[in-house]
Amino acid sequence: MQIHVNTDKTIERHAGLDDHVHNVVSTALNRFGEHISRVEVHLSNNNAQKSADGEIRCTIEARLNGYQPIAVSDHDATLHQSISGAVEKLKRSVDSTLGRLYDKRHATPDFVEEQAE
Repeated sequence: MQIHVNTDKTIERHAGLDDHVHNVVSTALNRFGEHISRVEVHLSNNNAQKSADGEIRCTIEARLNGYQPIAVSDHDATLHQSISGAVEKLKRSVDSTLGRLYDKRHATPDFVEEQAE
């Protein structure tokens, strides 16, 4: 699973930030690793010019092998909170999506065949 981190001009990107994002994302999505080819993380500060306490937005898109990408976002007061919130949303969404696909593949018929006696 490849993890790419992107920031806008208001957020300083550094090795520590990249490491944090990689650790949080890979830990949360580890069990889905074989189903996810790439994860794109976009970080931005929506209110950087309006106030010192800007609204940090984290948008994450996961590319599932053979399926449509899943995108989630989270807004929070700090960078770490917005990353954690978005990762949790993505984890639930991927789990739900893959669970539904698994259920469809392994569904049993709604009827029971009667055996002749």
